[in-house]
Amino acid sequence: MKTFSQRRGIVSVSEVIQTDSMSVELRNSLWNALDSAIWSSKNFLWSQYGKAEIVPFARILWFHHFKKTMDSIPERADKCLAQIRTYFFDTSWHEVYDFLEFVVNHFDRERPRLAEFLNGILARELSGYRFVDGVLVDVTSKDELQILEDALADTRSAGTAAHLKRALELYANRESPDYRNSIKESISAVEAIARVVAENPKATLGDALKAIEKGRKLHQSLKDGFLKIYGYTSDEGGIRHAMLDEPRISANDAKYFLLSCTSFCNYLKAQVAQ
Repeated sequence: MKTFSQRRGIVSVSEVIQTDSMSVELRNSLWNALDSAIWSSKNFLWSQYGKAEIVPFARILWFHHFKKTMDSIPERADKCLAQIRTYFFDTSWHEVYDFLEFVVNHFDRERPRLAEFLNGILARELSGYRFVDGVLVDVTSKDELQILEDALADTRSAGTAAHLKRALELYANRESPDYRNSIKESISAVEAIARVVAENPKATLGDALKAIEKGRKLHQSLKDGFLKIYGYTSDEGGIRHAMLDEPRISANDAKYFLLSCTSFCNYLKAQVAQ
């Protein structure tokens, strides 16, 4: 539901949905979420037995993310957290997201629902990003998010999931996105699941889809439509034959292939279950 300011045209939707900035409210809320889930949790800053959790976390953070000398880590736990806090509130908005990815992947086993908790904050504050499999990606709807999450969580086809995860990583890399190879990985995910459904590990995508069609597990129109899309990525000017040349590939192209290929993969998986 739009706010009063939005309805009156005082604040535009593009200003509210945050994709290339971070409001004070969003940054504060994300820090509060980390404080609630981690910083204020038992044994993080102080432990009666053994080392507090912040000690190994700080060493990994300084070494792999901050890339600072280890002897610059404050000895006192509260001082260490204060330095992390200063970084969080002084750094650029996209570096906050880099930090969040690092934290989520560090604590993925001890706090498996951390990404879900942060997604709630991101949604509430109208951030344009959500966590999917430990990676922050831009999303436009809950349905798209669910489609990706379901595909990545499916263990029935490890090859398909691996290709989709790689496509997601290449697409989501904010410093150096690789849209061409992201599309290639999305298509490869479809190839992987099509071979499984067709029960032919060496089949080309075209041959696999034809076999699935003959088995009455795929409508001809769906097969023909996807083969046309596949042809776009395979012809002389397509992705696979001109990885470094024209045509230019945009984030929208990569996102379209990621979502459409994910949906098609889920559709083919459903045919196996029937």
